[in-house]
Amino acid sequence: MAYDYLELVNDLNRRVNETELSSSNFADATGFYNTAKDAINSSIRLLNQEQFQWPFNYLEQEDVLTAGDMRYDIPYNAKTIDYNTFRIKRNATLGNTTVTLKVMDYEEYLSKYVDSEYNEDTSIRTVPTHIVRAPGNQYIVYPSPDKNYELIYEMYSLPVDLILHSDVPSAPEAYRHIIVDGAMYYVQTFRNDNQSAQMSLQKFNEGVKNMKAIYINRFEYLYDKRVHF
Repeated sequence: MAYDYLELVNDLNRRVNETELSSSNFADATGFYNTAKDAINSSIRLLNQEQFQWPFNYLEQEDVLTAGDMRYDIPYNAKTIDYNTFRIKRNATLGNTTVTLKVMDYEEYLSKYVDSEYNEDTSIRTVPTHIVRAPGNQYIVYPSPDKNYELIYEMYSLPVDLILHSDVPSAPEAYRHIIVDGAMYYVQTFRNDNQSAQMSLQKFNEGVKNMKAIYINRFEYLYDKRVHF
């Protein structure tokens, strides 16, 4: 059995004794089936709201810096970004080694280094050593880069709604039943079956709890992050 939007909706259809859809009539289905489609997406949204850092939403982002530019836009689909993971990637052509960027507070940047954004003197440009989280959806590298360095950082993405019948959720297939449990809550609420809706929500919450135990509640070892002088 495939794991995609169509089959998740059909999982839901079988639970409520409705006719299954096919790839040919999925897009044009109306009535209850639109409710079923919405319920699957609502359940996936709820699942992703339960935890900011599900590993299946992890991404390694690579941006190419532009010489002289210090501010860059954060990807539109970024949910959380780990600013401790920013690094300049080794590049033999550009002649630089890998450099991990230190996090600098935005207020410190404004008080000490912001003039670099407006200074056109190319002699002050070099390999960036610091990363700054700007108040808007941007980050700042300092000093101003002198070359088009490759910047790597790690983030967790915001999953988009499923639209096409062949779209696949970011959550692994092993947890499809949890998505359907959540969708059952929305369908039963729509049908005013509040008692069954609460039972489905309870099953969904138990499933999410088990997922957290597997993916989130891990402590391989303790790491001392204190700065020693």
